[in-house]
Amino acid sequence: MAFPRATIQMKGKDVFFAEVLELARAEGVEAFVVGLPLYGDGSDSETTRQVRNMAARLKRRTELPVFFMEEALSSYEAADRLAEGGKRGGREKEKLDKAAAAIILESFLSLPPGKRVPA
Repeated sequence: MAFPRATIQMKGKDVFFAEVLELARAEGVEAFVVGLPLYGDGSDSETTRQVRNMAARLKRRTELPVFFMEEALSSYEAADRLAEGGKRGGREKEKLDKAAAAIILESFLSLPPGKRVPA
């Protein structure tokens, strides 16, 4: 099962990665799963390239495995789940991002290990 956790804001690369790695250490994380935003035809966008670069920087900072998981329609599914659960109010973007991240992780965890895409 996957649950939304803390949202870490980018306040500079070094601070961001320090916060991510500290949270991972505190939570006993065994691997990182990075949502990969692809176009509908599977090609990369500028955002995809930025995510790939971020994952490469993360890999240089940790010995834990880093995986990609396509995030197609995760925000739409998250919005539907939040609406069904009556989750409304302030900080909608943060709630949506957290719910979408949990969906991406759920999708990753449902894959057989041989189908998981290393970063």
